[in-house]
Amino acid sequence: MFTGIVEELGDVVSLENQGDNAIIAVRGPVVTSDARHGDSISVNGVCLTVIENVDGVFTADVMGETLRRSSLGALKKGSQVNLERAATVGSRLGGHLVQGHVDGVATILDRTPESEWEVLRFSLPESLSRYVVEKGSITVDGVSLTVMAVDDESFSVGLIPTTLKLTVLGSKSAGDPVNLEVDVIAKYVEKMLGSR
Repeated sequence: MFTGIVEELGDVVSLENQGDNAIIAVRGPVVTSDARHGDSISVNGVCLTVIENVDGVFTADVMGETLRRSSLGALKKGSQVNLERAATVGSRLGGHLVQGHVDGVATILDRTPESEWEVLRFSLPESLSRYVVEKGSITVDGVSLTVMAVDDESFSVGLIPTTLKLTVLGSKSAGDPVNLEVDVIAKYVEKMLGSR
């Protein structure tokens, strides 16, 4: 589990496609400072398992399912990524409960600068629209955000200066893909109510 509070911007060292899967290497001195084989690190909202950690660079396997359901396959050497270590029991929950299981990929539709912050509007896949509500939580590229507005085809969030500066969302442009994870509680509620 994660909280959606990005710890650092990392850099992709390599992404080697191997048929239906890939191996990614990411430089991130903060998240690798205590990382061991088998630990989980969120990369742009995707939970990956550390297979090796050497000199501040960790490697992880990325299976075909993950490449198909996320934007990780579009990364290349030098791409910046949001990184977060798994939460520990007793740590503060600054964002919301994030699993690192991407539900879909959206694109940035537009960016509207305000005086000190920006509003970003994203496409909303039809299969996810029922889980997205105004003032609810959503994870975009691993960042826990609050939905400002939503309609059937899009949703908007506001980004404060810290988020603009310390996450990849500050440098992405209209048309860029992002990973979405909806609030898992909404999915469980839907399943429980549907079984009645």
